[in-house]
Amino acid sequence: MLDNTKDLLKETYGFKENTFELYERALKDCEEQFKIYDEIREFNQMKVLKAFQDERISDSHFTNSSGYGYDDIGRDSLDKVYARIFKAESAIVRPHFVNGTHAIGSALFGNLRPGNTLLCVSGKPYDTLHNIIGISGDENIGSLKEYGINYGQVDLTNEGKFDLEGIKKALEDSSVRIVHIQRSTGYGWRNSFSVKEIGEVISYIKGIRNDINVFVDNCYGEFIDVIEPTEVGADIIAGSLIKNIGGGIAPAGGYIVGKKELVEQAAYRLTVPGIGGECGATFGLMRTLFQGLFLAPHIAMEAVKGAVFCARIMELAGFEVKPRFDEKRSDIIQAIKFGKANKLIRFCKGIQYGSPIDSFVECEPWAMPGYKDEVIMAAGAFVQGSSIELSADAPIREPYIAYLQGGLTFDHGKIGVLIALNNVLNN
Repeated sequence: MLDNTKDLLKETYGFKENTFELYERALKDCEEQFKIYDEIREFNQMKVLKAFQDERISDSHFTNSSGYGYDDIGRDSLDKVYARIFKAESAIVRPHFVNGTHAIGSALFGNLRPGNTLLCVSGKPYDTLHNIIGISGDENIGSLKEYGINYGQVDLTNEGKFDLEGIKKALEDSSVRIVHIQRSTGYGWRNSFSVKEIGEVISYIKGIRNDINVFVDNCYGEFIDVIEPTEVGADIIAGSLIKNIGGGIAPAGGYIVGKKELVEQAAYRLTVPGIGGECGATFGLMRTLFQGLFLAPHIAMEAVKGAVFCARIMELAGFEVKPRFDEKRSDIIQAIKFGKANKLIRFCKGIQYGSPIDSFVECEPWAMPGYKDEVIMAAGAFVQGSSIELSADAPIREPYIAYLQGGLTFDHGKIGVLIALNNVLNN
């Protein structure tokens, strides 16, 4: 690090020398890991480029439809590009999905019917899905439960792996129609599932019941590996455009990719039966959505490098982390266990201080809609709530784990983590 940079950090954020010492050591330790992710980035960039070329994308696809949005060639071609990238039959990519949870909800509601059972085999899913399923308490208005759709769950083993015997037993219930797998850690304390692991458990499930459709929540996982869940047997997947795959440019939206009939049923939930993906004006966003997708392989790896660096420097500072800096990753999330609420809160406040937007804001824990516990969220982003931009959030509950994600550039990721760590160590 240049002396000028050190001086600026000392003057602006009150950095102490111990923070710089940890920085130099962590950066050196991470060099080999960075090389691995550079190779993955290069492959995925080629994959995206080829999809653009195969669909003959041109300036004419940067459409600006209004009203019903019939025959929007940009929208329809973006769907085809996504389908190519994921090696799937069909895709629906829309700014009308308000978040990843909305896309996931559309996929589930569209493909489950009264009397069916949704079986989650990666343990309890992310908090915001609890309201969709109907496991969040007494009020289940509009949930799968209210529609007569049942819920089953197979917890992970103590080692954070799929419980194959538990899955086999659960599949004896003939009402199970969709198996749900969450690729990312969510608010758990485990490593994300690799695409290889997901493929293995899908093969196991299909070997028992070939009438089952497997859904994968792909949030935070796009372009972190050279393959995606649809390439190893997933029937349908969903994610958010303000995470990896939007490249930090998409202003909103989500996607669903998979088998044609399953995507079509999901599209009927986004709009209405008989219309599905045929309508939906894009309001001049197509250039942004195409460009964000093109940048996504690079941006996702900038975030991964920031997470690897964060893991190493926090470990050197004495905190337990998951995954460790040298473990294979399948998402952009880095979990840090603080053990004490005040340290967790100071870390998140430090990420907010290091943000380009709203750096002057003091984030505080609050009762955020869709969450059981109070949650603190640090997110000074160009796109509100974008978690491909540097951000950190945490439920205020023991053992007080913060979840860091994002970073449009590795340099900003490093600086943000340094500011957060300095705020923990020297206050």
